[in-house]
Amino acid sequence: MKRLNALDDLGFIGNLDKSNMMGHLLGFSRQCEEARRIGRDIKLPKSYGRFDNIVLSGLGGSAIGADLVRSYLWDYANKPLYVNRNYTLPRFVNKSTVLFCMSYSGDTEETLGAYCEGKRKNARIIILTSGGKLGNIAQKDKIPCIIIPKGLPPRQALGYSFFPLLYAVCILMGIKQDEKSVDEAISVIEHLKELFRPQRKTEKNLAKKIALRLHGKLPIIYGGQDHIDAAVMRFRGQLEENSKNIGFSHIFPEMNHNEIVGWENPRVILKNTAVVFLRDEQDHPRTKLRMDITGEIISEYTNTVIEISSKGKTPLGRLFYLIYLCDFISFYLAVLNKTDPTPVHKVKYLKDRLAKSRAKRGAKRK
Repeated sequence: MKRLNALDDLGFIGNLDKSNMMGHLLGFSRQCEEARRIGRDIKLPKSYGRFDNIVLSGLGGSAIGADLVRSYLWDYANKPLYVNRNYTLPRFVNKSTVLFCMSYSGDTEETLGAYCEGKRKNARIIILTSGGKLGNIAQKDKIPCIIIPKGLPPRQALGYSFFPLLYAVCILMGIKQDEKSVDEAISVIEHLKELFRPQRKTEKNLAKKIALRLHGKLPIIYGGQDHIDAAVMRFRGQLEENSKNIGFSHIFPEMNHNEIVGWENPRVILKNTAVVFLRDEQDHPRTKLRMDITGEIISEYTNTVIEISSKGKTPLGRLFYLIYLCDFISFYLAVLNKTDPTPVHKVKYLKDRLAKSRAKRGAKRK
């Protein structure tokens, strides 16, 4: 079967997409609307109002929402905002820290470890989860808890991971939430859903076109630090989890101080890369120029350089334009790779091995 026909063959797509990842993609605007309602209803203890810093602790799909909040609030945050992806917490965490422990399942062992350390350090903890062990801990320890709906792959629960967290952080920092920006982000998602859905043929579907250019290649994603670094990270993660396709990423301007020099060898691999530049109109003027020059340099080593520019009136709308488009691209690349986008068997295998190791340690202690 030709690759082009595969992307327009609804039966072929349906047979691969056994867990209905496309259903989650097409329902994303509704998820974001519900997530906004959850965010608007958040009430936090007054004692949390005075703090020195905010730490957002989570992993994988539960942490990408935190990165988006950090990136989006870059120009507005009046206190340090730090994203933590580890079992442990930075030494500076103390009673003047507001610590968000975020795990969609509620069972992420690194986040549970961070919670225990935060409790020992007397941090002011807020939990964001759909349940699991963290949900039980919140009830037992009487910790403020933001409950979000369960039943999704964590990476496809981005609306629930982002909007409630955004509202909570804005409440803490005294930032007035820009509802018009949220309106536009949701409107952008609703509009793009029609442009990228499987029923739209490849010649009129940007997500399918880009997936075709990425197929069989090693994707390398670049973008600017200022506003869309989280979108760069998200795209790489979606290619890896949905498409089962290894990818790499870096950020401007840092990339120009090291990685650009590596664009010489090994030439046999560089020749088979596909470089994607994610751009935004608010990129720093010098970053825009750096991207232009870098594109010229690397075009000597790869013939696949793809430019994706965000679209929208507000930074939040443009951010979600990139995220949603790239999510669809990762889905269609999964189709081209003839793989079900939803299962993450290697992650499950790793977690099972870790659980067995923990059980053995517990048995030895007894």
